[in-house]
Amino acid sequence: MSVALGLTRPLVVRTVPVRDPGDLIARLPRHAPHAWLRHGDGLVGWGEAARVTLPPGPARFALAREWLATLLDEADVDDAVEMPGSGLVAFGSFTFDPGSSAGSTLVVPRTVLARRGGRSWLTVVGHDELDLLTPPVAPGRIRYGDGTLTAPEWQLAVARGVRKIRDGVLDKVVLARDLTAVAERPIDVRVLLGRLSERYPECYTFSVGGLVGATPELLARHTGAAIESLVLAGTIPSGADPSLLFESAKNLHEHACAVASVREALTPLCATLDILDRPELLVLPNVQHLASRVTGRLSDGASVLDVVAAMHPTAAVGGTPTGTALEVIRELEGMDRGGYAGPVGWIDSRGDGEWGIALRCAEISGRRARLFAGCGIMGDSDPAAELAEAQAKFRVMQYALEG
Repeated sequence: MSVALGLTRPLVVRTVPVRDPGDLIARLPRHAPHAWLRHGDGLVGWGEAARVTLPPGPARFALAREWLATLLDEADVDDAVEMPGSGLVAFGSFTFDPGSSAGSTLVVPRTVLARRGGRSWLTVVGHDELDLLTPPVAPGRIRYGDGTLTAPEWQLAVARGVRKIRDGVLDKVVLARDLTAVAERPIDVRVLLGRLSERYPECYTFSVGGLVGATPELLARHTGAAIESLVLAGTIPSGADPSLLFESAKNLHEHACAVASVREALTPLCATLDILDRPELLVLPNVQHLASRVTGRLSDGASVLDVVAAMHPTAAVGGTPTGTALEVIRELEGMDRGGYAGPVGWIDSRGDGEWGIALRCAEISGRRARLFAGCGIMGDSDPAAELAEAQAKFRVMQYALEG
């Protein structure tokens, strides 16, 4: 199976250095902005020079790479910067479940503005057309409602998951729930991006195809042959004693499962791979996580999309063993996650890129938002405690909506 380009002519791509543009989000027009930001640096884009929506199935990553390679073969690229994120860049979001409805997409923006390592640049595909900048408008009052499951129904699903783990069906499963929100006015994604990047600078603030959020979890960063990942698993509320993480058998085992899944996925792709023996503490405004940084060097010929395909879904967002966990998720959640907990990020013409796991996020459409939160369920998980953890994770996007 292949994916057609759908272009009438090859893309003409030009990247030039520019003066520091200041606040990147402030440069975005309202319509369908794309973003990947951390500590104010990163990439923002707008317009669409090319887009592909990929069919569901495990081949969606390979099809994405094939589409991008064909696009690049025919493109005329003049890159005067030659930094990761310069030249032709595609933003992407992949569905969590290979069996879910179509929703994985790659988009090449017509304009990309970027800053990295003290350098700034502008990439234009085709003719540089001016997009009208309008002031961001806050969403106004927000009304929330239950998603697929009510809180008591979700607690029952957690209890059923715990029973399956105790019965030896699987070791861990990550169960998510959704929450609906309706705003007084159409939701301006730029408002959400601004609030998220200011409140959660350590996270990766993203916007791709209507999926907006701030994820703490770096799935893969690829620059040259170097690869980096950040594994998060094991969570307690902000302000709690960190010993509740480091002395908790449940949290340590959950984290060890996640690290093992990343090691298994990356080892065949890497010439070298290094993982710290003990996790560190990552403190965010709403929660604290056990975190393990993974570094290595890829073997020749591998791109960041190969890494993403090999790693997804990690135990941190699916469970172990993976196949069984996916079956349990489909049975107990009763919903299509869409892009939630799937890979989100960008890739350039060199195969460099940064991809996170789409956590702490929402699907935005007009005045409506669908928020997501998930929890790692183990054999000794307490449904009430897991519900409280999910509610804490919802607060990220609730803050983005409400201010």
